[in-house]
Amino acid sequence: MKWRAASRRIRGIDRHGYWAAFFVLVLVSAAALLWLFDRHAPNRASVYDDPLLEFKYGSIGSDIDNGLPRRLLAALPRLFPEYLPDDDSPRDYRAFGLLMEPGRDLPIGFSRRQRFIELSGLNCAICHTGRVITPGHPQGQVIPGMPSNTVDLQAFFLFLFRCAEDWRFNPDYLIGKLDAEAPLDTIETVLYRLAIPLFQGRLLARKARLKTYFGDHPGDHPRWGPGRVDTFDTFKFDQFASLYHGAVIPDDELYGTVDFPPIWAQDKREGLSLHWDGNNDSVRERNFSAALAAGASAANLDAEKKRLFALMDWIASSLKPPAYPFPLDTGLAERGKALYARYCFDCHDFAGRHIGQVTPLAGIGTDRGRLDSYTRRFSEIQRDFTRGHDWAFTHFRKTDGYANMPLDGIWARAPYLHNGSVPTLAALLKPAAQRPSHFYLGDTAYLPGQVGFRHDRPLAADGRRLFLLETGKRGNGNRGHNGERYGTGLADDDKAALLEYLKTL
Repeated sequence: MKWRAASRRIRGIDRHGYWAAFFVLVLVSAAALLWLFDRHAPNRASVYDDPLLEFKYGSIGSDIDNGLPRRLLAALPRLFPEYLPDDDSPRDYRAFGLLMEPGRDLPIGFSRRQRFIELSGLNCAICHTGRVITPGHPQGQVIPGMPSNTVDLQAFFLFLFRCAEDWRFNPDYLIGKLDAEAPLDTIETVLYRLAIPLFQGRLLARKARLKTYFGDHPGDHPRWGPGRVDTFDTFKFDQFASLYHGAVIPDDELYGTVDFPPIWAQDKREGLSLHWDGNNDSVRERNFSAALAAGASAANLDAEKKRLFALMDWIASSLKPPAYPFPLDTGLAERGKALYARYCFDCHDFAGRHIGQVTPLAGIGTDRGRLDSYTRRFSEIQRDFTRGHDWAFTHFRKTDGYANMPLDGIWARAPYLHNGSVPTLAALLKPAAQRPSHFYLGDTAYLPGQVGFRHDRPLAADGRRLFLLETGKRGNGNRGHNGERYGTGLADDDKAALLEYLKTL
């Protein structure tokens, strides 16, 4: 009997030990799964408590389907330095005019999202954050909401495409280099081995679709240069290509390069004609259209619209035009106020009777490339592409000219006209025939007397080779906004007074 009791006690201990071991195994497995889920989450964007950081580095959905592996993206300038510009610029993404802050591995305008591995995509700040050398910021003041005056998006994407075409863009080479910089764990190694060919294929396919602008021989299509982009034409070959059903896009539509606009004070812009040609009067639609341009899909926007709405609310309420940072001649500015009232107020002041309206091309006389690039057919395709979504486009339309834009923060918005073809406000007040026929884009040194950036030298102070804009090339015309109505015949002292007042807006 005693051995039976002892046997029962032993079996009880065994059972307790078994269940204890089982629970330990469950806890360890759960902890491992939680660690794996945290480190390799299937879809989790980084979130920032500071709305300014969210603007600079938050996701707008472009990183879901079009993001690139973050560690690889950050390492590309080190791995493929021969595809960086051949100049004395920094050997990282600053070579393309992108803005990098201390402690960040990628520039302003790049998001973070875990999709098993960490990805990065573009957001609003890539096109709408500028830099100016000011008295208080000799290395350059970063201004959120300002046009990205130094960023050369076309050159950046050409760099990515050239990297993807290189024979070294393969898992064995790249994983070895990444692991040497910072060890990859086993799961990361497996995921990168799967991801690298996938992302290489996506980059090469995108280059093939956009060969009109990114091919090895782009023909007579002028490069965009810093601070400029062809807003809508790339859609025709990329996001909306299937809706064109293989139709040939007329060449006259393909020269729509424009200057990046500011995005501050959007609350005041609701209901005004937006985009350079005034093709929409809904700020929300303008912003969702921009998110599509940055690489988000319609499904991505559905998934991320709550974040987008919060971001748009912050931009509308908190992002204000920057105050002019240089000394002002207040007496001269006061004299210029009357000239502003006579020549600028009606079309360009928030209280003006023609603010936000479209001036027909025959009246304004500026380059028609951007106007011709946006067609009635394109507006119909935009509607078809977004139909069924609760943010679907219903306000886009074809116009016959360019919109009268507000001039808030105008000092920080050089160069001028819709295509950035006039370097300074002083040059814009000259008769069209006297404006510079070519000048350099991408400098951050400021010319207070001319109200614009320095544009006479081929190299910036940081060693970047600047971009020579030639206004004789198609889409780059600098004519228009010319004559008595626009103040180009004013005496020099009156022009100086008007410029001084415009600095205060």
